[in-house]
Amino acid sequence: MAAQRKRATTTAAKTSGIGRFGNGFRTIGRKIGGRGPWWAKTIRWISFLGVAGVLAAAATFFVLYRAIAIPDANADFQTQTTQVYYSDGKHKLGEFATQDRESITIDQIPASMQAAAIAAEDRSFYTNRGIDLKGIIRAARDNTTSGSVQAGGSTITQQYVKILYLTQERSYTRKVKEAILSIKIHNQLSKKQILEGYLNTIYFGNGAYGVEVAAQTYFGKPASKLNYAQSALLATVINSPSYYDPYAEGAQDRIQPRFSYVLAGMVKSGAITQEQASKFDDRIPKVIKKKQSTRFSGSKGYLLQLVKEKAMAELGLSDQEFDGSGLRIITTFDYENQMKAIESIKALRPDASELQQSLVSVQPGTGAVRAMYAGRDYVKNQLNWATSGTQPGSTFKAFAVVAALEDGYSLKTKLNGNSPLMKDGEQIAENQGDSGGESFGSVDLAFATQKSVNTAFVDLVDQMEDGPNKVLEAASQAGIPSRVLDPVEEAGAPLVTPLGYFPVAPVDMANAYATLAADGKRAEWYVVERVKDSSGQTVLKHKVETDQTIPKDVAADTIAAMQRVVNSGAGGTGSNGRTVCTTAGKTGTATFGPDDDQHVSSSWFAGFTPKLATAVMYNRGKNGNGDLENYMVPFFGGQIPAKTFALYMNGVLDPADCGTFPPAANIKSTKGTIVKPPAPKPTKKPTPKPTRTTQTPKPTPTPTQPTVPPTTEPTPTQEPCGPLDPGCND
Repeated sequence: MAAQRKRATTTAAKTSGIGRFGNGFRTIGRKIGGRGPWWAKTIRWISFLGVAGVLAAAATFFVLYRAIAIPDANADFQTQTTQVYYSDGKHKLGEFATQDRESITIDQIPASMQAAAIAAEDRSFYTNRGIDLKGIIRAARDNTTSGSVQAGGSTITQQYVKILYLTQERSYTRKVKEAILSIKIHNQLSKKQILEGYLNTIYFGNGAYGVEVAAQTYFGKPASKLNYAQSALLATVINSPSYYDPYAEGAQDRIQPRFSYVLAGMVKSGAITQEQASKFDDRIPKVIKKKQSTRFSGSKGYLLQLVKEKAMAELGLSDQEFDGSGLRIITTFDYENQMKAIESIKALRPDASELQQSLVSVQPGTGAVRAMYAGRDYVKNQLNWATSGTQPGSTFKAFAVVAALEDGYSLKTKLNGNSPLMKDGEQIAENQGDSGGESFGSVDLAFATQKSVNTAFVDLVDQMEDGPNKVLEAASQAGIPSRVLDPVEEAGAPLVTPLGYFPVAPVDMANAYATLAADGKRAEWYVVERVKDSSGQTVLKHKVETDQTIPKDVAADTIAAMQRVVNSGAGGTGSNGRTVCTTAGKTGTATFGPDDDQHVSSSWFAGFTPKLATAVMYNRGKNGNGDLENYMVPFFGGQIPAKTFALYMNGVLDPADCGTFPPAANIKSTKGTIVKPPAPKPTKKPTPKPTRTTQTPKPTPTPTQPTVPPTTEPTPTQEPCGPLDPGCND
């Protein structure tokens, strides 16, 4: 019986495929693992596995090569235009129709341009079979160590395939398809045909697709007339059109190393001589004056460029990918709000060409930017004043209020409002700007906020342990970015920190005030709501995330103090910021320059209702630090900026849907001295004393300063600020 079972098993094994393969592998195994030292067996096994791996890879490649067919070319590639819309998805903000292209034959492309492109992008072009194995291995190594799929190792053929047949998706699947298709294209087209297609397709920046339009854009001539140096510059731009943009500031320093690299490759290939290359060792060819497009003219250009920057960063796209992907972008900008912002700025700004203005509105609770006026004309000046920092002056005092309330002080905390304020025999602050320069004596924090009393805020910070840094921390909690605050802290924030002497961008200030309006809930500001690709698939949708960074009771009392600014504002001018809805706000008038040559440099009003926060800023000059005196009359933040704020807000707010602020929390002090209210008036009128001349009680004298009784509110005079270290701000 045992013999019969053995014969049956042997017969079954012989007649089955599994048995045959099993016997085969067992035979190989016996041969590999036969007699001999252990190291010999190990070598034989490694050799066997290596051969098996190569065979498996070859089989996989064969299957993929047969399975992946060359798709139809992206027929709409040349006409895909990225469209940008306002928040309603109907009103069009603009577009990036950058695929300006004119195809030419390889015979019309000079040999110098062909050689330059090869030297720049694929020096093994004429010898490789569509892919560069060394480059792929190098890219794979970099991808493995970085943990993400990066660009790299692409030949000219691969770049051409990716643009013409594939998407810009960064994945291993797309890279495998790219490699297989590159080999197929190599087998079907000549090198001249591939190079012709590539140079007619690739992006050269500034809206130029293809070498013909690029030659016209940068040199005002057809591609056939390009010389070797001009060809080398165009080939340089291919690598990163935005980074190597010849029109960008600092272009010479960025371009020269890459340009020299291209020339060296042309010398190595024999396209030019070393003598020719040496002529451009330290210079690049001149380009013609940049042609401007009305597509970005006026104030909308700033919005379009900001949207592009943010979308590119979030989607991980390059210039070329963004401009040619046929995206549909819905922004946060409200059409009516934006039109009203432009109208309000134009209605009230002085007729002065050097005057810069900005208005930014942010929705509390979401961070959505609803309007942004960043400059008069993007075509003439690309600096976005809504995202560029200028001294915010006393609008920064709001964060000192927050810091004090968090630290155990209250709106009734007693402060020294005398002017000037002395410490250790030196003047450290004085009252200027919207406070009218008055010496107020002993005041509480609420009054100091209402009248924008510089000396009282410096005294407040002096009372607090590590006061300046606590103000910076409060500003951070509200939403002022660390890139603004960290350098100040590292340099050692002074007692005048709440006076706003360092630059803050209007969009950041509006967002920080929006945090207060949202009862202390902070959200990051953003401008891109959602993005769809050319097929209609949503590839980006913003998700609002909030964080309770400021306690609700602190936010409520800060709002209460800032409402007083608007209701009976600093210097009698804050009321210019009143709107149809309950409003809180703060003026700001900052100075710039050394003590012996200070001048008013910026004028602000920032405020908010429960549903909208807005910052308005005026400054002068290319760097934003020009003198506003006699140029913007009057220059105080409670005047033109406050009026601009009110005109805009009243145009966009719905009086029937204002929302409400929380009631004041009336936080009680655990630190400092409380300013006691005057005694209640008696029910019966007392007999007047002959020597009494006023019913106003005198403030309590401070230990180091003489008592100066409050006077009636002065009307601000158009005079420059006096000395203040480091800036005399309101």
